[in-house]
Amino acid sequence: MPDNVQLICVSKFHSIEDILEAYNEGQRDFGESRVQELLQKQPALPQDIRWHFIGPLQTNKIKQIVPFISMIQSIENMRQIEEIQKCATKIDKKINVLLEVHIAQEKQKHGFLYEEIIDFFSNRIYEQYPNIEVCGIMTIATLTDSEAQISEEFARSRDIFEKIKNIYPNPSFKELSIGMSDDYRLAIANGSTMVRIGSKIFGAREYK
Repeated sequence: MPDNVQLICVSKFHSIEDILEAYNEGQRDFGESRVQELLQKQPALPQDIRWHFIGPLQTNKIKQIVPFISMIQSIENMRQIEEIQKCATKIDKKINVLLEVHIAQEKQKHGFLYEEIIDFFSNRIYEQYPNIEVCGIMTIATLTDSEAQISEEFARSRDIFEKIKNIYPNPSFKELSIGMSDDYRLAIANGSTMVRIGSKIFGAREYK
């Protein structure tokens, strides 16, 4: 893994023992996508783990992870932003987030549309949420065997990322989270600063 790319070990559906094995090898950043599973794992594991929430997040569950989460990578709408601001204010904490941009062809994928995310920054809407630190964007490519299509979508993600940087000159805005186990090499070639890898590290998931 290049030095300028951060590895997020996707530990969802994997055991505490598996996570500890990676932890003992020096890994500290882990990604989970189900609140209930994360709430079971977090107290049982070392407290210096940096937890990243990477899946669809129900607004009514945000308050459960705000106290300890390191980053929420999958912010897909303004309702979530408003709820994070409310919960973070109550405990006087600033929450690191990535805004998920809908880039894939599948309609069921989540995220802000291009026009929505540009509006969020160009009209300085972020100023209404002082307890939220927007650190970058996250995208998920279309599920396809076409490397050309995946690479094109990652390149579009990078272009959106760079456009936002030009209108939002905040040094904290530096993360482009694209790429998973099957396409992380294409993501790195297209400027990814974070890759979310699970099966290539842990093997097949233990679905429960």
